Amino acid sequence: MHQSPARWSGSPVLRRAGLALACAIGLAGCAAWREPTVPLRTIAVPMACATQADTLLVLLPGIGSDPQEFLDEGFVETVRETGLAADVLLVDAHRAYYDQRSIVDRLREDVVRPARARGYGRVWLAGVSLGGLGALLYAQASPPAAAEVDGLLLIAPYLGEWLTAQEIRTAGGLERWPGPATPDAAFDVLLWGWLKEQTGGGAGGRQQPILLGYGTGDRFAYSAEVLAKSLPASQVFTTPGGHDWPSWRALWRRMVPALPIARGTCTPGPPAATVQVPLRSP
Repeated sequence: MHQSPARWSGSPVLRRAGLALACAIGLAGCAAWREPTVPLRTIAVPMACATQADTLLVLLPGIGSDPQEFLDEGFVETVRETGLAADVLLVDAHRAYYDQRSIVDRLREDVVRPARARGYGRVWLAGVSLGGLGALLYAQASPPAAAEVDGLLLIAPYLGEWLTAQEIRTAGGLERWPGPATPDAAFDVLLWGWLKEQTGGGAGGRQQPILLGYGTGDRFAYSAEVLAKSLPASQVFTTPGGHDWPSWRALWRRMVPALPIARGTCTPGPPAATVQVPLRSP
């Protein structure tokens, strides 16, 4: 059952669910509100390679994070050390875009389409926590036959209510789970229905490559384990730890080398903010 971009953007049920969804991911994030900007604020980190990078690796932060933290936590340095011939784009896709149900539209108009127009042949979305959900929602909203993005790297993604994951596990996994009963099901039920298609458990279109990582002590590990059982073992990564940067760093260092992206001799150029506005409050 495919969910269209219009449905994600326009459903009043989903709009009302926005704050509850965000608060479920982390109470600390519920106290912080920033107005969304158009276009999205981004930090571009081009790699200086022997040949021009054909791939753009887009990083989406968690609910309480901003793009600068990807630099501070060594995520870009790991890309360089691995030798990926890929430029990196850090996106300030914060909670407000999810609350207002504009995350898919903004990623399409401000990130993916401009990347294609600049000549990138491949675009990968990588997200942590809420950012993992954002990557999934974007891929879910893309037309089945379209190749808007080439793959997803998900670290500790928020996958919706625990009860939905429990229902799937009780049914015997995604392959045996019947899927959404109606097109008006809750957003996470529809998302799991799409994941069922992508993992070969349902009749769907183009299957999206997915790499999944999570800490075994993560508060969302239960849902991640349900998804992991439907993915090839080579695409699943775990580490001891919870829902925080130490686990995410460890996972990133293991997952980046597994990306099907060409290698080259590359060094990161100076970060360039596409919108010259501070991403952090003073």
